[in-house]
Amino acid sequence: MSLTTRATQELSKAKVAFTVHQYAYDPGADRIGMQAAQALGEPASRVLKTLMAEVDAKPVCVIVPSDREVSMKKLAAAVGGKHAAMLKPADAERLTGYHTGGISPFAQKRRIPAVFEQAAMAEAQVYINAGQRGLQVKLAPADAVRVLAASVAAVVA
Repeated sequence: MSLTTRATQELSKAKVAFTVHQYAYDPGADRIGMQAAQALGEPASRVLKTLMAEVDAKPVCVIVPSDREVSMKKLAAAVGGKHAAMLKPADAERLTGYHTGGISPFAQKRRIPAVFEQAAMAEAQVYINAGQRGLQVKLAPADAVRVLAASVAAVVA
């Protein structure tokens, strides 16, 4: 597995301090983010999952702790919309250029508005998918927000 991805290249270009961590990806896991947290030996609150949704038919990337679920009502409100729904996996893959289980918020095919869960900002370091199944980057949440130009909001249920 290559440790260099579009996501790690974008972080390097932005001069963000990060480390890359590999883990044994289980494609059969019920909750991929939770499986990643367990494999990394980290609390689920520190291992964030990248979800692709749409608000009023416009795509949005949502980054939340792997043990939490997104409130569609809160997500819609956070981006000034009325209706939010998860994207189908095939649509998320086409939009981001990444495979499900390996979707990173960094260096997606096109720049999509991102929303970062406010509770994750309390962590000194978080893990976020590096653009490949079984590969995570560890970095400060503020750096992730800066690189993504993400809004920070309470969007979990």
